[in-house]
Amino acid sequence: MATPHINAADGAFAETILMPGDPLRAKYIAEHFFENAEEVTNVRNMLGYTGTYKGMRISTMGSGMGIPSASIYYKELITEYGVKNIIRVGSCGAVSTDVKLRDIVIAQGACTDSNVNRIRFRGYDFAAIADFGLLEKAVNAARAHELPVRVGNLFSADLFYTPEPEMFEIMAKHGVLGVDMEAAGLYGVAAEFGAKALTICTVSDIIPTGEKMSSDDRQNSFNEMIQITLDSVIA
Repeated sequence: MATPHINAADGAFAETILMPGDPLRAKYIAEHFFENAEEVTNVRNMLGYTGTYKGMRISTMGSGMGIPSASIYYKELITEYGVKNIIRVGSCGAVSTDVKLRDIVIAQGACTDSNVNRIRFRGYDFAAIADFGLLEKAVNAARAHELPVRVGNLFSADLFYTPEPEMFEIMAKHGVLGVDMEAAGLYGVAAEFGAKALTICTVSDIIPTGEKMSSDDRQNSFNEMIQITLDSVIA
């Protein structure tokens, strides 16, 4: 049934959905990777589509930026539309020079400065981790495509423009690979409501050095990431 944030009909979404932050990226995925894609929701221009990939029914939808926005869509897709697998596909900023531009980071877990998981976990620390089955398939797909892949921790930040830049050094010291804004929220929502979740990001910039990908490189790396993600879900 429709919600205040999603106006799709019952059954409009597949059990597996790819979720970039940008709804236009969802449109791009549907137009360039899906067959017979149809728009199923457009509330607030947060576009969602369902089609097929190599015969498998699959969906994509934007989530917006940040845990509060994304968590609304994650929760409603699971509880109101029966989505069972949510894969966030986005970008992250690396906090260590050991991680390179265009590396694919698969978030085994996600640290955060957000309080959302403590709220849902009664004030205690919650280990926000990916579903191992989804993670394993994604790693295997990346290796099959011979693409550089790193598996480990992300840090999901509430603030894009942080007043605590010294935290990047602390993250690197503790083995965190990069910073995003949604992974920890996704893992918390999925755990609470019984779904499986994974976050896959391409490294778009290196925070300590200021290196950034060009717009062409961003698009090429996005295509590579989507390709391995789709190949992993049909494996």
